[in-house]
Amino acid sequence: MAPNKTEEVEMNTETILDVKGMTCGSCIRHIQSALAPLGVERAEVDLRQGRVTVQHDDRAAPVALLIAAIQQAGYPVAPTK
Repeated sequence: MAPNKTEEVEMNTETILDVKGMTCGSCIRHIQSALAPLGVERAEVDLRQGRVTVQHDDRAAPVALLIAAIQQAGYPVAPTK
């Protein structure tokens, strides 16, 4: 039996988060390491703007889970408005 096409397609979502307290390369690695276990496809950190852009499957890693992981890493975070 052929797999269902809806099961094959990932629900790829881009989420931008405002993250405070990031100042250096170590912060970038810390954020990326916190998000990696969630299976995110990409986590791009912008130190100057204090933002993290996350490419993820919203079903496997919803925004609340991304926020919790970053908070657990020690950074205040909120979704971009």
